[in-house]
Amino acid sequence: MKLAVYPGSFDPITNGHLNIIERAAKLFDRIVVAVSDSETKQYTFTGDERIRMIRRSIRAKNVAVERAGGLTIDFVRKHRARVIVRGIRSGQDFEFELAVAWNNHRIDPSIETLFLLADDSVQHIRSSIVKEIARNGGDVSSLVPPVVAGELRKTLRPARRK
Repeated sequence: MKLAVYPGSFDPITNGHLNIIERAAKLFDRIVVAVSDSETKQYTFTGDERIRMIRRSIRAKNVAVERAGGLTIDFVRKHRARVIVRGIRSGQDFEFELAVAWNNHRIDPSIETLFLLADDSVQHIRSSIVKEIARNGGDVSSLVPPVVAGELRKTLRPARRK
């Protein structure tokens, strides 16, 4: 079985993430979306909330969603996967992801990183921008799945204007 892991914080999952998941699901027998929690990040949604929103947003049947702690490479090894999938929106993304991929390869040369370029229609979407738009009362329905748009409306009340 060809298995790949798509790691990220997904706070929240966007249509850009879904684009990568759906396309990777066509390339592999199974994809595991690894939802990470980093002590250095402040999250809008809990890990359980993010996992629930991802599960409700994915259409592909060969995708599982799990919480991942620690190093991604350890999660990949635990699942006996040989491929890490990463989405690339821009050159800036590529530089960061290349450094991560090289370090993962140094730790375990048997694990490869596959970069998928985001479709043009979703290259501009970033979770941080989505949250800022929602926080200020903007419409994010074209940027995230419906379940996420609803959760953002409930969680991020529009900022009060002075």
